[in-house]
Amino acid sequence: MHVSAIIAAGGRGKRMNASISKQFLIIKGHPILYYTLSTFEIIDQIREIILVVGSADLQYAREEIVKRYRFKKVKIVEGGAERQDSVYNGLRELSPQTDIVVIHDGVRPFITRSIIEKSIQAAREYKAIGVAVPVKDTIKVVGKGNIIENTPDRKTLWAMQTPQSFDYRLILEAHERARREGFYGTDDTVLVERMGLPVRVIEGAYENIKITTPEDIVIAETLVTLGYGDFRR
Repeated sequence: MHVSAIIAAGGRGKRMNASISKQFLIIKGHPILYYTLSTFEIIDQIREIILVVGSADLQYAREEIVKRYRFKKVKIVEGGAERQDSVYNGLRELSPQTDIVVIHDGVRPFITRSIIEKSIQAAREYKAIGVAVPVKDTIKVVGKGNIIENTPDRKTLWAMQTPQSFDYRLILEAHERARREGFYGTDDTVLVERMGLPVRVIEGAYENIKITTPEDIVIAETLVTLGYGDFRR
């Protein structure tokens, strides 16, 4: 079984108000991407890691991430205009022997080896797997004039995370269909959903945060200090 990973790290992070892309921001002495990549690097069954970054970040990623930290499995690929385009670029660069592909946000550095491996195992059986956590807050659907329209049953609501793992040929077909039809989704599972195929969910972890805004940096620094994550220390 050939397993590959795609790390999506092409965003600029406008909400972070930083001079560099958010995936390169330093947390406790290392860039965010270091933590993410080092966790994937130690998983033996993952044969290759495609790191997708924006065109302006190619050289920086090569020198300051891959070479500096001596990642052996990582290959850098140029991203596209949107996250979905970047993931598609990564899919096209995978080994043709790939059976399972694991797609993960570069700015989720606290993913654990256990969750990644459970996701891979589930994808072998079910072909399309999302990682998610049950929502804690009450969710409201709000319409025009900020008027609440309805309140979904919280027991049915899960907040999606990554990684999301798939049969390689299935997710490639889903991406190609979306491109033909001009559809853009907010994650990869929706591309399989719209093909009418089931996507199963396994439970993730609340500490598997996506670093998006300045306050997330403070949370991330605390999580590193407390020992969360399976990255090299």
